[in-house]
Amino acid sequence: TDQDTKPTLPEGTHAYGKLILFGEHFVVYKVPALVGAVSAYTDCNVEFLDKDNMNGAAGTGGLEIVDNRPAVPNYKVKKAEEGKQAIGLVLDHFGLNPKERPMKLTFGGDLCAVSGIGASAAQVVALARGLSLALPKEMTEEEINAAGYEGEKGYHGTPSGIDNTAATFGGVLRFQRTDGDPIFIKKKITEPIRIVYASTGITASTTTVVGDVKAKKEADEEWFDGLLQKYVTLVGKGEKAIDEGDLATLGKLMDENHALCQELTVSCQELDDLVLAARAAGAIGAKMSGTGRGGLMLALTPTPEIQDQVAAALEKIAPQVWKTTFA
Repeated sequence: TDQDTKPTLPEGTHAYGKLILFGEHFVVYKVPALVGAVSAYTDCNVEFLDKDNMNGAAGTGGLEIVDNRPAVPNYKVKKAEEGKQAIGLVLDHFGLNPKERPMKLTFGGDLCAVSGIGASAAQVVALARGLSLALPKEMTEEEINAAGYEGEKGYHGTPSGIDNTAATFGGVLRFQRTDGDPIFIKKKITEPIRIVYASTGITASTTTVVGDVKAKKEADEEWFDGLLQKYVTLVGKGEKAIDEGDLATLGKLMDENHALCQELTVSCQELDDLVLAARAAGAIGAKMSGTGRGGLMLALTPTPEIQDQVAAALEKIAPQVWKTTFA
C-alpha cells in the first residue's frame, strides 16, 4: 500500500516510522548506523478532560487511551503493557498526573505498527508533540526528541535513541551512541532512495534478541570483534554511497550487511526468503531491518517501475508490503 493518506489528527503531531539501512545490533556498541525515516507517521490528539465529565477515563486513573493506529495482528496485544508504561514515562517527563488532570489520548496516522518500523518511538514522539500543543508548551525539536527517548524506555529498557531521533527529525540520519549524548547528522540525499519494505508477520522481542547477541558476544569476543570491524568498514562505504548518490554500491553493501546479520544469527528463514525474492524481482540490494528473527526486511529499488515490480513479487509471499522513498 502507498502511504499518502490524509492526516487524521493534528498535523503538528506527526512522528515518523524508520527503517535501519545499516547497523542493527552493532549500533548498540557505539559504532555508526544509518537510518531512514519513512513517509508514514503516527499522530496524537491530547484532550484534557473536566474532572466531572471523564467518560472513558473514569475508572482508568483519569487516562483514556484510544489507539486507532493500523497494526499487524497481535502487535497491540503483545505491546499493550509496554505501551502503557511508555505513555506513563512521557507524562511523568511532562510532570503530568492523569489522576489530578484527566486526559484522553487518541493515536492515529497511517504508520502500520509492525516489529522493526519504530512504531513505539513514533507513538511516544507523537504524544510529546500532542502534549506540547495541548498544554500549550513551546518545545524545541530536541526537547520533543528527549521526551520521546524517555517514553522509549517503556518499550526498550535502555533504547539506543535511534528510533525516537528518526521519528522526530525525519530524513536519513547517521546515528552514533557515545558515553554522553548520541551524535546524529542529517544526510543530504542527492538521488531519491526508493524502498520496498515487507513484514514477515512475526513480532519479535527486541529485548530478547539484543540479549542473545550480547550473550554471544560475551561467549566469543574475538568472533564478535571480527564482525564489528567488517561492519564498521561497510557502514563507512554505505555513507559514502549515500553522499554520492551511488545506488548500485549502496545496494551491494545492503546485501553484505544482511550477510553479517545472518552471521550474528539475527536473521531467520522468513527474512531470508523475502530478501531473495526481492533480489530476484529486480531489487539492487535487500536486507533484514531492525531487530530480526521476524519483523521487517527492506529492498532498494532504483526506479518506480522496479519498485512496483518488487512490491508485487513480495505481496505474493509476505503478509504486508509497503513502498516509501527517502528524499
